[in-house]
Amino acid sequence: MFLIESDVIKHLRKTLGIPVYAERPQTLPKGEFIIIDKTGGREKNHISEAVVAIQSIGASKNAAAKLNEKVKAAMKLLINSDEISRCSLNSDYNFTDTSTKEYRYQAVYEITYLGGI
Repeated sequence: MFLIESDVIKHLRKTLGIPVYAERPQTLPKGEFIIIDKTGGREKNHISEAVVAIQSIGASKNAAAKLNEKVKAAMKLLINSDEISRCSLNSDYNFTDTSTKEYRYQAVYEITYLGGI
């Protein structure tokens, strides 16, 4: 079975060489890391669409913003996957958690892929 979250995680780990998770780890890694979250989706005629949020976390706002730019460049290459037919950036923005001062940016993608496999 094809899971879009797993494919995006593998792709970003391979392309960027930094930790990428499907959920926040209990022990946070030092330096920068990424968290992937599928926030929505639908399927019609075995073609699936997903909305995926990618959080880039860094030690500073500038570091998180730079990582977000690397993520956006890496996501442009996701289309080279045989299962992916479209990968479109919907929006990206500063997503810093002001209560914890965790610096992060979030990029939201709409991805179309062959589902049901």
